[in-house]
Amino acid sequence: MTLEGRAALVTGAGRRVGQAIAVGLARAGCDVAVHVHGTPDGGAETGGRIAALGRKGPVLAADLTDPAAARALAGRAAQALGGRLDIVINSAAIMVRQAVEDVTPESWDRTQALNLRAPFFVTQGALPHLRRARGKVVNLADVAALEPWAAYVPHGVSKAGVVMLTKGLARALAPEITVNAVAPGAVLPPDDWDATTRAHFAETTPLGRLGSPDDVVHAVLYLLEADYVTGTVLVVDGGRVIR
Repeated sequence: MTLEGRAALVTGAGRRVGQAIAVGLARAGCDVAVHVHGTPDGGAETGGRIAALGRKGPVLAADLTDPAAARALAGRAAQALGGRLDIVINSAAIMVRQAVEDVTPESWDRTQALNLRAPFFVTQGALPHLRRARGKVVNLADVAALEPWAAYVPHGVSKAGVVMLTKGLARALAPEITVNAVAPGAVLPPDDWDATTRAHFAETTPLGRLGSPDDVVHAVLYLLEADYVTGTVLVVDGGRVIR
């Protein structure tokens, strides 16, 4: 897929990696619908950065834990982008640190609803547009899907689900639509990580450093430009899962 002039939707684009992906797509020539929920100021910032690159960057608010809102988002994005949608990036997620003893049914359901259920229904709502465009979907998984993190069990379960969701959708939607995922490692550590924790992660990563959001952006761009790749999970973690 040539990205120049394409229309994309990025969920969770008001901050962190989602914001970097949205701006990276605009830099590659896409108009980008910027989805936000809890970060309206971040959404305005993302939209402004996209506009500064000469592309459309409409900001769309939606609570994706509501399946109806998730299903409707792609149609809203297509309308805001002139009637077309070629690309969906499912990036919106939460990552809650909780001891197993502290997980409640409410916190469990909140994580699964946003991290796993929402990407399915956002994609489902986008299918008419993506089929017309022979479009692309990229989901954001996580290395927590591939190795157990004791303090993030619900998160890891949700992201393991994203891996299987990616494979299942890729099989179901071929050949018209490709569906892939990126599984980042420590490319943008949580804000509450102190210097010691950051240094430990860098030292225990085979490539000897933390990553950056740009590492994820490059992986997303590859999966969008590749026409013979589907059902793949591209791990971007500096080698942590093989250490």
